[in-house]
Amino acid sequence: MKRRSLTASALAVSSAIAATGAFVGIQFASAPVASAAGSAVSRFDDGSFETPKVAPNTFQTFTAGEFVGPWKVTSGSVDVKDAGYWQAAEGDQSLDLNGTETGAVSQTFATNRGSTYTVTYSLAGNSDGQAPTPKTGKVLIDGQNVQDFSFDATGKTHQNMGYVTREVGFVATGSSTTLTFASTTPHSAGGPVIDDVQVERCKSVCCPSDCGD
Repeated sequence: MKRRSLTASALAVSSAIAATGAFVGIQFASAPVASAAGSAVSRFDDGSFETPKVAPNTFQTFTAGEFVGPWKVTSGSVDVKDAGYWQAAEGDQSLDLNGTETGAVSQTFATNRGSTYTVTYSLAGNSDGQAPTPKTGKVLIDGQNVQDFSFDATGKTHQNMGYVTREVGFVATGSSTTLTFASTTPHSAGGPVIDDVQVERCKSVCCPSDCGD
């Protein structure tokens, strides 16, 4: 009888969470990190690629199937660069979407079906001088391309990466959404660099940027 009571209570708590919309994805909220073991979908996290920490003034390459914190490398390879190696837009690390080859990273996080979200991120390009100079890539939501981007790294240095802010919106179609950043810069160990990725649910009929706030 006690076990049945506990089970009923657990179901009641689960129903309450579903009804109130708790645990909605909020930018950089503290939450368990997704892993290869398949942990429950949680809030968006670590948009500045701070986990794992790489050695000061260096970088570390991650290949397809490996994880950069809650981000999974879904193709090719990427480099996590320490701020001592080159300037980060936020925090101590940034992500080059070309490691030894063209790469991509994805993160799946909780969303509310039908709600509008904005993704903002800082964009630069590998400043080590590898061709081609224009670094190109794209943003995908649940596998669908929602934005192409390009950054001209000409004249940029490790101390002045020239980060610019980009933004794209989407409407969630389910209780979870997968955000992907993918390089389209071919045949190069230097690609587009991203940092300070933020995901925010719009709380009105239009997002702040659309409303001119």
